[in-house]
Amino acid sequence: MEDASEPAGVAQLAQAHRLLQRHLDKTVVWARARWAVFFFVLILFLVRVYVKQGFFVVTYGLGIYMLNLFINFLSPAIDPDTEDVALPTKESSEFRPFTRKLPEFKFWWSAIRATVLASVMTLVPVFDLPVYWPILLAYFILLLVLTMKDRIKHMIKHKYVPFSLGKQTYGELSKVKVPGEKNDK
Repeated sequence: MEDASEPAGVAQLAQAHRLLQRHLDKTVVWARARWAVFFFVLILFLVRVYVKQGFFVVTYGLGIYMLNLFINFLSPAIDPDTEDVALPTKESSEFRPFTRKLPEFKFWWSAIRATVLASVMTLVPVFDLPVYWPILLAYFILLLVLTMKDRIKHMIKHKYVPFSLGKQTYGELSKVKVPGEKNDK
């Protein structure tokens, strides 16, 4: 039972949070669908910015935040430059899977929340600040290139790939041969 001294608003907020968390937990296995929803929301936001011809500072802020999320997604949880523990570099060393600083689900959830918040901000005229947008675009591209260059150098230096290309297969070697079965070829 719930605590009787808890205010009704707090109890309703906790109930809404539990309901949201339950629905989020159900989406964990649907990665492609989640990212499709994210890109749909992002396209809606970009169309709104294009139609309104404004809110460039909001868009720039969203872009910088997304870049920060992406960099954390690409980064290992334990940075070999700052920690004593190093990634395995030889086959004889212990295998440890790549663990991210920011897991994929949290990356998606943070990105979709930020995009929805930015979309809501486009409804408020206070956030439509007058700015010369090509400078913001050039600065964003500069930041993107410099940070990705640094991250790629880090990946090459420590020999890790933050992406999984699926389960490795060995073709005919991995097929099970049943004794006594006839070959129909």
